[in-house]
Amino acid sequence: MGNVTKKDLVEKIADSTGLTQVDTKIVVESFLEAVARSLQAGKNIEIRGFGRFKKKVKRARIARNPRTNERIQVQAGYKPVFESSRELCKRVNDAYLIEQQGETPAPPLGQQA
Repeated sequence: MGNVTKKDLVEKIADSTGLTQVDTKIVVESFLEAVARSLQAGKNIEIRGFGRFKKKVKRARIARNPRTNERIQVQAGYKPVFESSRELCKRVNDAYLIEQQGETPAPPLGQQA
C-alpha cells in the first residue's frame, strides 16, 4: 500500500474532470495555499463530509537529540492537524471491511445510502 503524491492527485482529478493537468495543478496548489494561509490567519477550514483543518498548540518541552543524547529545549508553537469527519471515517473503515468480510462500500461523499 503506497502513498498518493500531489502529482498522483493532479492526474486523477484531471482524468475525472476533463481539465488539463496544468490547470488541475494550479487548482490543487491554490487549495493547499488557501488552507495554509487560513491556518496562519488563525482560521479553521471545515469541509463538511470530509473533515477539518486546524492548528493545535504545542507546548514547550525538553527533547533529546538521538545522535548525541543532548537535551534540547523545544519552543512552544502550533502544529497543523486534520480531523476527519464521521463520513470519511466510515468510508475508510468500509474499505477495510470490504477487504476483510466482503461487505459493500459506503456511497461517495455527499450522497445518501
